Amino acid sequence: KNKTLAYEFILLGFSKDVDINLFLFVLFFLIYVMTIIVNGLIIHVVITNPRLHTPMYYFISKLSFIDLCNSSSAVPKMLVDLLSTEKTISLMACLFQVNVLLLIGSTECLLLVLMAYDRCLAICLPLHYPVLMRWSICHRLTALIWIFSFVAIMLPLLLMPVALCYPNQINHFMCESLAVLNLSCDRNYTKERVIFSLSFVTILFPFAFIIISYICIIISVLKIKAAGRAKAFSTCTSHVTVVAMYFGTGMATYLGPPQEKSSSRGKYVSIFYIIIAPFLNPLIYSVNNGEVKKTIKRL
Repeated sequence: KNKTLAYEFILLGFSKDVDINLFLFVLFFLIYVMTIIVNGLIIHVVITNPRLHTPMYYFISKLSFIDLCNSSSAVPKMLVDLLSTEKTISLMACLFQVNVLLLIGSTECLLLVLMAYDRCLAICLPLHYPVLMRWSICHRLTALIWIFSFVAIMLPLLLMPVALCYPNQINHFMCESLAVLNLSCDRNYTKERVIFSLSFVTILFPFAFIIISYICIIISVLKIKAAGRAKAFSTCTSHVTVVAMYFGTGMATYLGPPQEKSSSRGKYVSIFYIIIAPFLNPLIYSVNNGEVKKTIKRL
C-alpha cells in the first residue's frame, strides 16, 4: 500500500480556543523568562563567588546551563504557536528538535549521576575527596557525559533514519520523539523499541547508580555522630528532590505503558520537564543553600 511522505507537520498544541491559548502564552512566557533569570543568576553566582568554586557548585552551574538549553529548545517555538493559527514545522526542524531534546535529556540524566557520585565521595571518602574530584577530573567527567550522550542518542538515530507519512498531525506542542514516531511509515514499531532501549540505558541505569550512591551515603552517615548527620543529609536534599522530579517524569514518559496515538498524556507530562523543572531546579538549590542565598542578596 502506497504511503505519502510528509515534509511538514502540524503541532496540535493544547487547544483551539483563542482565550485558552492566550492565557497559556502569558503563563508559559512568564515562567520561561523567570527560568532564564534564575538559571542565569545561579551560573553568575557560581562564577563570581570564589567560595563556590568547588565541584558541587561546578555541577550545579552545569545543571543550570543544561536547563536553559532544555527549556529553550522547545518553549520559544511553543510560544509562537500559541499566538499563531498555523502551527506548522518543517521536517528538518522537527527532526533537529527531536535530536536536541534527546541529547539534552540524556546529558541531564548523566549529570545528575555525576552530582550523586560527587556527594557520595564527599561524604563516604572525605579525606580522598580533594584528589578523587580534582578539577581535571571534573572537566573530563563533564566532557565524557556529553560525548556518551551524543554516541548513545545521536548515532542510533543517524543509523536508523525515520520516514514520516501522512496524516502529518503531531499531538504535542513540540516534536517529542514518541509523538513523532507515531507518524512513522514503518508500522512494526522497531524504532519505538530502539527509543525504549535508549531510554533504558540513559534513564534506568543512571537512576540505579544514583540509588546505589545514596545507599552508600546513608550507610556512611549512620556511622557518624548524630550532630553531624543533619549537615551531611542537608547537602543531598536538593539533589534528591531534583532527581525525583526529573527521573519520575522521564520514566513516566519513556518507560511507561505505550501511549495511544490520540492520547495527550505525553504532552502534559512534557510540560513538567520542559517548562516547570528548569524553573524549579535553581530555586530548589538556592533555597536549601545559605552561601548561594547570601551571594544573591549581595547582588
